[in-house]
Amino acid sequence: MDYLPIFLDLRGKNALVVGGGDMAARKASLVLAAGAWVTVVSPEALAAAFNELNRTDRMIHRQEPFAEAHLDGMELVFAASGDEALDRRVYAAARARHLPVNVVDRPEICSFIMPSIIDRSPVVVAVSSGGEAPVLSRLLRARLETLIPAAYGRLAALAGRFKSRVRQRFPSTEGRRKFWENALLSPIAEMVFSGREQEAEASLARMLEQSADAPDRGEVYLVGAGPGNPDLLTFRALRLMQQADVVVYDRLVSPPILDMCRRDADRIYVGKERDNHALPQEDINHLLVRLAKEGKRVLRLKGGDPFIFGRGGEEIETLRENGVPFQVVPAVTAAAGVAAYAGIPLTHRDYAQALIFVTGHLKDNTMDLDWDMLCRPGQTVVIYMGLKGLVTLCREMIAHGLAATTPAAVVQQGTTLNQKVVTGTLDTLPALVAKAELKPPTLIIVGDVVRLHDKLNWFHPEPAADDHWHTPLDRPAHLEL
Repeated sequence: MDYLPIFLDLRGKNALVVGGGDMAARKASLVLAAGAWVTVVSPEALAAAFNELNRTDRMIHRQEPFAEAHLDGMELVFAASGDEALDRRVYAAARARHLPVNVVDRPEICSFIMPSIIDRSPVVVAVSSGGEAPVLSRLLRARLETLIPAAYGRLAALAGRFKSRVRQRFPSTEGRRKFWENALLSPIAEMVFSGREQEAEASLARMLEQSADAPDRGEVYLVGAGPGNPDLLTFRALRLMQQADVVVYDRLVSPPILDMCRRDADRIYVGKERDNHALPQEDINHLLVRLAKEGKRVLRLKGGDPFIFGRGGEEIETLRENGVPFQVVPAVTAAAGVAAYAGIPLTHRDYAQALIFVTGHLKDNTMDLDWDMLCRPGQTVVIYMGLKGLVTLCREMIAHGLAATTPAAVVQQGTTLNQKVVTGTLDTLPALVAKAELKPPTLIIVGDVVRLHDKLNWFHPEPAADDHWHTPLDRPAHLEL
């Protein structure tokens, strides 16, 4: 993060704008809207863009050249004259007094930069590209404008009217946060959006009265994080990730997805590798129960889909036995996501009319699969967690009837910037994978559909040097058990 986003309270404060053109008018308009007193310094008459602003008594124009004395009593400075030499002089003078200064369109000589703003006062959203791509910031702002109704401001105002009452009822920060999350995710918000504000206020008052006497009740959210790319998360997954008190996460959850969870939530790593479990599955099950019974909202975040080789069924069995409420949020499973990003359709009228998912890591650490079923023609077989047994897998599939020339692929860290695809045949794939030094997480795809990879391959990632995440050593130890 190159810039720290902050919001300044300028009500009743003094701000200086040097310049009298359209750019200066835009900056003066913003700080006036924030409640500041504005002094505009320009030896020429002000541009027509200032006409609307002249109606306020909180702006004065000093029709004279800039002098350092104009900085006296100021708390914020904008250099917007368009004269590079003058703007640099304003910057140097402001910094000599340790005043925050913005030079319009010159981020390299700014002590702060201005974001694109979505104003739903009292809700304000700011978007910045750090000065690198202002047009992109404006495009993102336009997108957010359509996603954030103007009524959000009225909803925030309603919450503000109840702020002191909620504080009295719930002395702890945790209690207040839970109340507001429940309230704002309830039909009360829709009442405000549809103009029924009196009804919303009455409902909020009732919720406050009822919630004050209700005991804390925890819940578990069993959420699939998908194959690794944050863009493939569901809306519901993201919403629950933002409201959980504790995040219990696996090795296959990529850091960019983990970063989308609520920042102040406790994080517990319970990742499992073959023969190396941070926490046995039974202990994970009981950990979820304990945290929920402490009144916490627990996010159980799993790579892929929790019900496809994710042991989610075992976890919710334990939750049900202990009377703990839970929700399950499915995800794009690794097979669908990884195959799509590798350009390998899992079914195709000309190549495969059936699809089989199988795990290469069985409960007893063997690979004693139903080989006859897996080796039938006209189907695609996707093997999860099979990299360690790849040699055995290919040998047995050939022994049970598949041709040694059957196409096969291994995809490492599919859908992410570190995606790597190795294709070959059942006969050649083990040697190719060994040469490529692939590491988990990987997915194996066997079947004629792999022939389409060269033709349909569309995703060509360029990994960043520091974007490797496949080992738990990259994980922060947020909470010790």
